[in-house]
Amino acid sequence: MEEKKISGSHDAPKTGGFKASLKSMDTEETFDLIFYRPIGYMWALLAKKLGVTPNAITIASIFLGIGAGVCFYFDNIWWNILGVFLLVWADSFDSADGQLARMTGQYSRIGRILDGLSGDIWFATIYVAICLREIVTSQFFIAHHWVIWVMAVVTGIFHAIQAAMADYYRQFHLYFLKGREGSELERAALLWKRYHALSWRHDFWQKFILMFYTNYTVGQEKRTPWMQRLRNALRARYGDDIPTSFRERFREKSKPLMKYTNILSFNTRTFALFAAILLFRMPWLYFAFELTVLNVVLIYMMWRHEQICKGFLAELGNDDTK
Repeated sequence: MEEKKISGSHDAPKTGGFKASLKSMDTEETFDLIFYRPIGYMWALLAKKLGVTPNAITIASIFLGIGAGVCFYFDNIWWNILGVFLLVWADSFDSADGQLARMTGQYSRIGRILDGLSGDIWFATIYVAICLREIVTSQFFIAHHWVIWVMAVVTGIFHAIQAAMADYYRQFHLYFLKGREGSELERAALLWKRYHALSWRHDFWQKFILMFYTNYTVGQEKRTPWMQRLRNALRARYGDDIPTSFRERFREKSKPLMKYTNILSFNTRTFALFAAILLFRMPWLYFAFELTVLNVVLIYMMWRHEQICKGFLAELGNDDTK
């Protein structure tokens, strides 16, 4: 049986305005609130007036992100500054599509998948640009092409894991904060059922996209065993009506970890990227940053969250805590 929406004292406001376009103050990053969210809100208002859909904005952001990556290929400060501008513009659109969706109720799983895919395309382009730039400008990488390509591939793998887990913990927090209507938390088992119910002949693209999204969710669940045990225990005990007191206590424990999900999201990455390209003039340093600093943050965040879930599972009196 599919989970139903649950409501509580932290439900999103039903009125319009800037605050209604935000996910929640618990999960918003300070820099986003100061910079990207106000800009995104203005784009969203314009798009709403013109009848532009959130998915159209997402697609536009993909082209802007690709343009940024192309600009980072050149070992020229002015091209690189243009790349920074395009990437910031792309992220303002990435903010706007979600804000517009919340303002207008235009939610869809396809939109969520497309939104996640857009960032992957941006960074894939940037990774390729960095590699091509290094093998024509760096004496070491000119002699050892394979090193930079291996760094890019390994970094890309960890980048995907970092982004996936940051998003998953954020959605889990929003589930306790706002309920189903304020979260995009999914269950792989239910996604597989939807996948098998579709036909390759009649629903090819929908089934194709859902296949990747389901595997994406499977990966998130495999990396969070204690979270999954807690979800199952809560469902077995409370069904769809988790007590408000439990939701409040989980939110209190989970909220301090939201800063780590934000570190693993966009802003910290781009600050490091811009520093590597504009200040140090050594783009490969960005790969090193992701592989070291961000992976340490990822491991710590996952360990902390699993400990929180294990503690609440023991509190519920579940025997499966050993």
